[in-house]
Amino acid sequence: MNQRRSFLAGLRRDRRGVTTLEFALVAPVLLGVMAVAIEMGLAYYVQVVLTGTINAAGRASSLQSAQSNNTIDAQVTTRIHHVVPWATVTPTRRNYQDFSNVGQPEDFTDTNKNGVYDKGECFNDANGNGVWDADMGKTGLGGANDVVLYTVTVTYRPLFKLNSVLGLPTKMSASASTVMRNQPFATQATRTVTKICT
Repeated sequence: MNQRRSFLAGLRRDRRGVTTLEFALVAPVLLGVMAVAIEMGLAYYVQVVLTGTINAAGRASSLQSAQSNNTIDAQVTTRIHHVVPWATVTPTRRNYQDFSNVGQPEDFTDTNKNGVYDKGECFNDANGNGVWDADMGKTGLGGANDVVLYTVTVTYRPLFKLNSVLGLPTKMSASASTVMRNQPFATQATRTVTKICT
């Protein structure tokens, strides 16, 4: 009995291996915090690079020389792939007659006075596609003196597969936009607006 008590007392005083045990308990939490910090740092860096790149690309795409090629999109993609090589880069352009039209819906006659467009109400088809749109812009770069909304969206998978465990998104994304006016390299084309009632 005394021998058993002395063994248990010696076991309580023995501190060998405690550090290893403590590290085993703390390591998963520490690695999780580090993973979140690295993932958030990468997301922030991608957003900063994207914003700077799209502003430079937007200025270049307003030139007449950019009207017929996709070199600007390729430059943006290359720059993003320096940071995140596995990312998908999706550029879009919408053009408008002037700055006040950017992101605005096509005008419509609100017959039932509910403040939203309902099927069957008359509308002014500003972009010529035959349907009412919540954004009156036309797809593409437009022409001389047109206002262009240039948007690039970057999507990529996270560095760590722990994201779903840690409650982070399983697909990361960043988006940036710039609005600029094309140079007046020619006379701005007149846009026709057609009233449609269905």
